[in-house]
Amino acid sequence: MPLDLVTVPCLSDNYAYLVHDPASGRTAVVDVPEAGPILAALDAHQWRLTDILITHHHGDHIDGVDALRTRTGARVWGAAADAHRLPRLDEALIDGSRFHLGGAEVQVIEVPGHTIGHIAFLMPGLAFTADSLMAGGCGRLFEGTARQMHASLARLAQLPPETLVCSGHEYTASNLRFALTLEPDNPRLISRMAEVASQRSQGRPTVPSSLETELATNPYLRAHLPALKTAVGLPDADAATVFAEIRARKDRF
Repeated sequence: MPLDLVTVPCLSDNYAYLVHDPASGRTAVVDVPEAGPILAALDAHQWRLTDILITHHHGDHIDGVDALRTRTGARVWGAAADAHRLPRLDEALIDGSRFHLGGAEVQVIEVPGHTIGHIAFLMPGLAFTADSLMAGGCGRLFEGTARQMHASLARLAQLPPETLVCSGHEYTASNLRFALTLEPDNPRLISRMAEVASQRSQGRPTVPSSLETELATNPYLRAHLPALKTAVGLPDADAATVFAEIRARKDRF
């Protein structure tokens, strides 16, 4: 039986995700920017929260954890390497950790770049990537290096193309506007920009997105392609160097 997924808008542009296993009744939330919207979504679906999964230590992903834990008694899972700057963990995780949400296996992978201790949670057909791989983009490099982030995204790019990428913010439109400066003639990118504009005009989230769509339109996953290398004036550079230039340009965009 497939997992149920609910995207929960929080704060001004954050997202949390509820993941429910119908067979067991277990429900997890990935990241907790604030408790209120998540509690409201749980009530609307009549689900009981059992697990809180944390991707990284930034306040807009963890500030509601303690309040949500107090209300629900849910167990908190997060990176062992970041335990000193996360809410108290019940379960400390490392790269390759595996556990189960009911009948679904959850795999943990380290994806440093945005922060050193950032992790992603992989479930059947789902990748909870927060501020590593994002819809149309990737997170700023606050702690890690461009090469670290490039390696993290390359790892995520190996997932099945039908995987849904569940990222942490509503940044898609601005990410795609930047992407169009690099690939103005990419038909998939042009089409996606129009679709995103329609979604936002209706107040709908633009996440999750499919990995296949990201591979076709997200410049950070395309740094190995000759067209992207030429676009940034680095036709003979390796993909990590091109990635670094793309990220630097986005920072100035």
